[in-house]
Amino acid sequence: MNEPLRAARVATFVYFSLCGTLMGTWVVNIPAIEERVSISHAALGGLLVLLGLGAFVGMQVAGRLTDSLGARVVVPATGVLCSAALVLPGLPHDPWTLAGALMVFGFCNGCLDVSMNAHAVHVEKAYGRPVMSAFHATFSVGGVLAALVGAATASAGQSPAVGMAAMGALGIVIALVSARALLPAAPAAAASAVATPTVEAASSAGEAASTGKTGKAGQASAAARRGTSGRIWVLAALALMVMLCEGAANDWSALHLKDVLGAPASTAAFAYGTFAATMTIGRLLADRLVARFGSMAILRYGAATAAVGIAIVTVSPWMWAAFAGWALFGLGLSGCVPQLFSAAGHADPAAAGANVSRVAGLGYVGMLAGPAVIGWLTHFTALNHTFVLLILLCAITAVAAGVLRTDSDRTRRTRRARELAHGSN
Repeated sequence: MNEPLRAARVATFVYFSLCGTLMGTWVVNIPAIEERVSISHAALGGLLVLLGLGAFVGMQVAGRLTDSLGARVVVPATGVLCSAALVLPGLPHDPWTLAGALMVFGFCNGCLDVSMNAHAVHVEKAYGRPVMSAFHATFSVGGVLAALVGAATASAGQSPAVGMAAMGALGIVIALVSARALLPAAPAAAASAVATPTVEAASSAGEAASTGKTGKAGQASAAARRGTSGRIWVLAALALMVMLCEGAANDWSALHLKDVLGAPASTAAFAYGTFAATMTIGRLLADRLVARFGSMAILRYGAATAAVGIAIVTVSPWMWAAFAGWALFGLGLSGCVPQLFSAAGHADPAAAGANVSRVAGLGYVGMLAGPAVIGWLTHFTALNHTFVLLILLCAITAVAAGVLRTDSDRTRRTRRARELAHGSN
């Protein structure tokens, strides 16, 4: 493996970690900012919707910019902007100013999120093997780092603005220093993948013209584009369902142990810790599993494992079983989102940024909607019973995993069938 490509992979790890750290820095400062601005939990929930709205818009903008300008330009630029915007939520003393600050920070974070994922697709294409899940694992590591730094600054008596400004300044330096290692454009493999069909299409068009079949060739090309677009929206719908499950776990796992099973707050907090830990471990292992079994298998069996895990949480009256259920839930979901993002980016290398932005954008809507949907359902039934919705979404994802089927999956399946037939003989 050549040194520039290895450096590009390391730089991608850095940007994913940076994005996770910046978002995590905001999250760990939420209680202090909420107290200073003097708003209720309900008001804060409304402001968080604005952060998500800003992120969604930023994702759509960055996707097109990444395709037109290249990730090497957009990723560091958005890294600098997101780092600079981090200080904004730490400054306001009234809800209206905080709302504007969160919109700006969310927009910049969404831009960084999509552009770095688009670059990760290029790196994966150049490597010729799965590497996407490990990038997402470092995002989680960034969140852990933010929690540690946030705890240290809080214990030192620093205001949120000081800690967030310091982390933002460091982020600007990291974003600029890491920029040189990024790939200048889509890798040669991706370029050839784009160029070859173009040459073949031109040749086919010439032949069609000589035989009076140009119209049919154009119709076939349009049908192919519609097929790719339809597949992208299926991937986006699956991302919405999976990330809705993640969002629900983020906000309701600890409350489940506390309110349903009667665990003390100090013990209940480990429910989310268990979920996050297995999520990170699963993403560190997922790339090797994808290389061996294929992305379709990871999505299908991962979603099925998550369904089993959350089913245990739903019905079990025992605390230790609930911990095991949340652990299985995190482990099962860990590899799902990276496979969906990767499939979106590889569907059309020339439009990787735009396609990733669609999948990531709708997925982000699910992440935000998850806590709200579960909260709304608690008006009608017990908290643990609302998790039946998560079971259904995981089951649907497992059934629909065939959308990720590739030629290598078909070859692997055929070879396995032959081996079984040979063994039976």
